[in-house]
Amino acid sequence: MPPIDDHPLRYKMANELHARPFPSMEAPCSAAYIAIKQPNDAVSRDRQKDLDHLIMLLDRYGAPHPQPGATHYYGQIGKHWLKWEQHTEFVTYTVFRESAPKRAFDPAEFEVFPADWLEQAPGQRVTSVLIDIRERPETDAEITENLDEWFVTESLAAACVLDNSGVVAGDFRIDQNGHLRFAVFANTGTTDRRVGRIVQRLCEIETYKSMSMLGFARVRVLQPKLNTLDTQLTSLMSAMSDDKASAEDTLNDLLSISAELETLSAQSSFRFGATGAYEALVNQRIEALREERFQGRQHFAEFMMRRYAPAMRTVTSAQGRLDAMSSRSIRASNLLRTRVDVERSAQNQALLESMDQRSDLQLRLQRTVEGLSVVAISYYAVSLVGYTLYPMAQATGITKGTLTAFVTLPVVAFVWWAIRRLRAKVE
Repeated sequence: MPPIDDHPLRYKMANELHARPFPSMEAPCSAAYIAIKQPNDAVSRDRQKDLDHLIMLLDRYGAPHPQPGATHYYGQIGKHWLKWEQHTEFVTYTVFRESAPKRAFDPAEFEVFPADWLEQAPGQRVTSVLIDIRERPETDAEITENLDEWFVTESLAAACVLDNSGVVAGDFRIDQNGHLRFAVFANTGTTDRRVGRIVQRLCEIETYKSMSMLGFARVRVLQPKLNTLDTQLTSLMSAMSDDKASAEDTLNDLLSISAELETLSAQSSFRFGATGAYEALVNQRIEALREERFQGRQHFAEFMMRRYAPAMRTVTSAQGRLDAMSSRSIRASNLLRTRVDVERSAQNQALLESMDQRSDLQLRLQRTVEGLSVVAISYYAVSLVGYTLYPMAQATGITKGTLTAFVTLPVVAFVWWAIRRLRAKVE
């Protein structure tokens, strides 16, 4: 085809779909899995620390390093194979052993992760799993005997998966060594890739289940605060109908509650959103197993429906409650703010009326003073005119008193006219 420029992300986007292949595993074998997460701000963590920690493990076994900035790695470490993946909030390590251990769920399988290396992990363990993969026995009775020996019957979930390619089982309980356990009994003829997909799905189900339960833990901490704020909010909304209560004080209290609710919402929004995403992934991974009932036991979907789904509904309920309380506080604040505005408008109206009355009094006083000003100015004006005309009066024989009497009225009229004209121009 003729030359054309490729989008700079074309190959990266295409290769992303193939970046995390399923492992290839042949029964009998085993797997050890661990997920590590920073306790706080895991999303914005320094991801180079995750990569540095992986390199420390690879150096222990003299294994080659991943590419700079890699988000996944698959390679051999000693007699085992390691699959490392970096996710939004956590990193996972899965080690596959190509031969079955002497006893099922031997804690020595986890010794592939050195103790001092685990102590230097840039985070905390979210979950760790031991998976025992065996060939399916000829009779289901042998499977039942193993399940009763390895797991707590009351919590056990078991099912035939992937068109009866094998049986998977687990009780989602942490054993005395700190690990969860899953058993896989693969049918003869099941391909290595399919066995690897089953193991990968089990690890993902457990990891996403554990991550989503962090939202449930957050809700348990959040519920007492919500209860307290709900009581305060209800009390303040009741006080809004009391005319004796100060509207401004009530508004300040409402704004304080609204600010606290918004803070809680901001602090919890990511965890609530992540919990919903992880819950969806758990359900998708279980659905991908295409479960069928094994000997009448509950399968994984049923276990999650009875134990896991109520916790997720609690998270959803708490999220809805927090959003509803935030909306209530905003509506109440708006209503109360309207009431305060109305009261202030009434106060302003009364103030304006008072100012109008004072202005009217000032106008009356001004007119009174204006009249007195005419008299005062006229008095001095008459004196000045008199001083000017006295020489003429002596020549004509008119007395000062007569002269003053003649000029007084014209001077007063002129002063009055001048002041009236000046006021008219000013107004």
